[in-house]
Amino acid sequence: MTEANTAAFGASGGQDITYISVTGNAPRENYDVLVGHNLLSKIPEILGNQAKKILVIHPRALRSTGELVMEDLRKVGYQSFSAEIPDAEEAKHHQVAAFCWQVLGQNDFTRTDAIISVGGGAITDVAGFVAATWLRGVRVIHIPTTLLGMVDAAVGGKTGINTAEGKNLVGAFWPPAAVLCEIGTLRTLPEHELLTGMAEVVKCGFIADPQILDIIEGNPEKIRDSQSAVVRELIERAIRVKAEVVSEDLRESGRREILNYGHTLGHAVEHAERYQWRHGAAVAVGMVFAAELSLAAGYADEALVDRTRSILTSLDLPVSYRGDRWKDLLDTMRRDKKSRGAILRFIVLEGLARPRVYEVPDESILYMTYQEIAE
Repeated sequence: MTEANTAAFGASGGQDITYISVTGNAPRENYDVLVGHNLLSKIPEILGNQAKKILVIHPRALRSTGELVMEDLRKVGYQSFSAEIPDAEEAKHHQVAAFCWQVLGQNDFTRTDAIISVGGGAITDVAGFVAATWLRGVRVIHIPTTLLGMVDAAVGGKTGINTAEGKNLVGAFWPPAAVLCEIGTLRTLPEHELLTGMAEVVKCGFIADPQILDIIEGNPEKIRDSQSAVVRELIERAIRVKAEVVSEDLRESGRREILNYGHTLGHAVEHAERYQWRHGAAVAVGMVFAAELSLAAGYADEALVDRTRSILTSLDLPVSYRGDRWKDLLDTMRRDKKSRGAILRFIVLEGLARPRVYEVPDESILYMTYQEIAE
């Protein structure tokens, strides 16, 4: 990740702010996702005067951005502190969480104080986990600075860290107080990282909002411009999909499972690559596998598989993976949190916007399907 331009939190590109609500069964499960510009000014309105201290958790690569947020907090009367942690998946480790707990403890943070995360999806995950576990829960505001963070990790209240056995196996459900998607922070995002984030947007298109796919196919240049109206529309559409699903099923006991389309194999690929692959790249491979599995199970047709490959290829995302890794991938998928005993479960499609759970009757089906994407 490159250093975010400190001007990214300004009002360039217009003053309009889109509010997308996430609702739950309890008052603290209700919050807004804000998309737009100049969103730091909304923090006092969100936290009120009950909070006195705020811990800003950010990666090393966003040190100056973290300092900017802290400075703004001080100007409006908060005491602000910094916890600088590693970037990407290196952050999602129990030792990193322990470091953040130490900072909170040394500075006497109470239940009325708060945490703000600044960074990509991995930072959101670990900061949310720290917030969920400190004093059994303090408020957290997420400020995602990547496309992936905006449309996926920051929304929904799922937090987690990784273990040697797999991704996100330790975590908690902890809805944020708000999510601030400052469009300007995407300005310095490398194109490759913007496009890998698009994998989660594509997923939302296949499981719930096919117009997302039409927009991507019809705007090959504009989707590479993070400040374009097209990218903003895609961000808002993807967030609306996730907000609607999460509002119905916060704790992934039912419909929320559809958000895992492409993720079962995707997480296994990440694990096999020791988390050196971007999440979106791994999910892209996982979506092609899921589309092929939908075909093999008799739920979908070749057109869906072909469209999946075409869209992901147009975004420069991978659509295949190493053939010699199948055994390792299968072992990791058996530990996936969606599995039930010895039964492997995948989200597949019966067609566009028609996801369903598929309980695999025979692992040989998975092996044969994998041959369709093996390099």
